[in-house]
Amino acid sequence: MTRPIVPEADRLIGVQAPVLAHGFVALVDYMGNDAAIVQAARVSYGQGTKTVRDDRGLIRYLMRHRHTTPFEMVEYKFFVRLPIFVARQWIRHRTASVNEASARYSVVTDEYEVPLPDEVRHQSQRNRQGRGDPLPAETVERFRSDLDRISQEAYAAYTRALEEGVARETARLLLPVAYYTQWYWKTNLWNLFHFLSLRLDPHAQEEIRLYAAELARIGRVVCPIAFEAFEEFQLSGIPFSRAEQRALRALLEGKPPEEACRIAGLPLTREDGRPMTSGEGVEFLEKLARVRAPD
Repeated sequence: MTRPIVPEADRLIGVQAPVLAHGFVALVDYMGNDAAIVQAARVSYGQGTKTVRDDRGLIRYLMRHRHTTPFEMVEYKFFVRLPIFVARQWIRHRTASVNEASARYSVVTDEYEVPLPDEVRHQSQRNRQGRGDPLPAETVERFRSDLDRISQEAYAAYTRALEEGVARETARLLLPVAYYTQWYWKTNLWNLFHFLSLRLDPHAQEEIRLYAAELARIGRVVCPIAFEAFEEFQLSGIPFSRAEQRALRALLEGKPPEEACRIAGLPLTREDGRPMTSGEGVEFLEKLARVRAPD
């Protein structure tokens, strides 16, 4: 038995793919590949069939039916440099081993993130935790200027506190979440898929989506067939609830979308008659729009 090797992935080890102003994602190590997924799935049957076509078919079957364990046989270890505000979102995924640089032991470098002008926008009216329409140029510039000034003042205060003997673990309280941290992040392929399914979503914050895109690019090199199946059945797939299936049946019977939603109990208007901007009915119509959209 030999260790699976992916030459293309080996060439990526240690290469820092830039993200944002001062961040990056780098592959440190990996274990397994598409063949490891197949090997795990066929453990009860010995070697079994070994053609690429057969392997692809099996991996796609496993993904369609959510047989997750074989995908867990593949692991990735990344080294990531990222703003603290992105790290606090990222750490919500409790399915990885993480070791973060500690500002109790080392001095934080003077690097912080200032969003690009296009990324400073109104609060979204639909997504309570997201961005919406553009802001006036003067508002955008004032915010970016304030962030730059406050970050510089905070780091000057941080440096002064260290010079005056304040412990690093206390002095770090002066720094805003725009500053950078870094960590090792190790996860298996199935949990990476779960991370990507959430963080590549258009509703995710733009900054973490950029990191997710790099993780996906690197991860695909190790397991291209598994990533193809992930994109086909999870990332681009559209699940329909029981109520949405009732609405689909009504559509197939020739009912218009609004009538289909009424039949299925998917509300589109509020009690006062105003149209809803969120909710199950609105989301169902958005799914229909995705189905109608060309690939």
